[in-house]
Amino acid sequence: MSGQSLLVPGELSPARSVPGNIRRPEYVGKPAPTPYTGPEIQDSDTVERMRIAGRIAAQAMEEAAKHIAPGVTTDELDRVAHDFMIDHGAYPSTLGYRGYPKSLCSSVNEVICHGIPDSTVLRDGDIVNLDVTAYINGVHGDNNATYLCGDVDEESRLLVERTRESLTRAIKAVKPGRQINVIGRVIESYAKRFGYGVVRDFTGHGINSSFHSGLIIPHYDSPHATTVMQPGMTFTIEPMLTLGTHEYDMWDDGWTVVTKDRKRTAQFEHTLVVTETGADILTLP
Repeated sequence: MSGQSLLVPGELSPARSVPGNIRRPEYVGKPAPTPYTGPEIQDSDTVERMRIAGRIAAQAMEEAAKHIAPGVTTDELDRVAHDFMIDHGAYPSTLGYRGYPKSLCSSVNEVICHGIPDSTVLRDGDIVNLDVTAYINGVHGDNNATYLCGDVDEESRLLVERTRESLTRAIKAVKPGRQINVIGRVIESYAKRFGYGVVRDFTGHGINSSFHSGLIIPHYDSPHATTVMQPGMTFTIEPMLTLGTHEYDMWDDGWTVVTKDRKRTAQFEHTLVVTETGADILTLP
C-alpha cells in the first residue's frame, strides 16, 4: 500500500452562495430534515424528474473529477461541482444538510465517507472519492465514484476497480420480488474473494423528494433487510470496501469517517429505480 502520511483536517473556506431563484430542499436552515412519510414507490413523473437530477449530479461529479491532480485542493473540487450545479439550476443537496458546510463530499485515502472539502492538497498516489447529489424539480439524484490521483499503487488501484465492479454486480442483482438483502449478499461475497472489509454502518438509502427516505440498503448480507423490491422503488447502492477492517473512527467535525486501521477505502454509488425486469440507473451523465 502507498506510504502516504495520514490525512489531517484542513482549513474551511466560507460557505458558497446559491442564487435565490434556485429552489432549496426543505431542510436548508434547519438542524435536521423533516422525516419522510411518503411512499418508497414513485410514479413515472417523479422518476423522470429524478433522472434529470441524477444526470446533473453525474455531470457535476465528472466535471469536478477532471480537476483531480496533485497540487489541487479538495475545496477547488467542491467549487467546480458547486458552480456546475448552480449553472444548471440545481441546488447541491449536501449544502446545509444537517449543517454540512459544502456542496460535495471529498473522501481521500483512509476516509470512508463524508470528507469535507477544505484546504487539503491532493498528492500523487492518492485516491479520492467524490460524492455529489443534486436537487432540482423537488427531487434528488445522488452518486459517487473514486478516482486515482497521479501514479497510484497497484493495491489501491485494484481496490478501486473491484469496488466499482461490486456496484455493477449489485445493480444486476436488483429484481422485483427479491429481498433487499440480495444486494449486500452479492457485494459481500465478491469483496470476501479479495479479503476486503465491507463497511456496515454506512449504507445505501431510499431517495426521492427526500434525500434519505428511511429505507436502508445494507452492503453486507443483513438478515434484517427483508423488504421486497417492487417496481418504482428508488434507492442508492453505494458499497464501501476497505483494505482492512470495516470498523471506523469519526473526526471531531462529526462528519469525516476514517477506517480504524487507517487503511485505504473506496466507494461507488448510483441512484436506481426498480423496473419490471431489473434496475434502471438514474445517475448517468
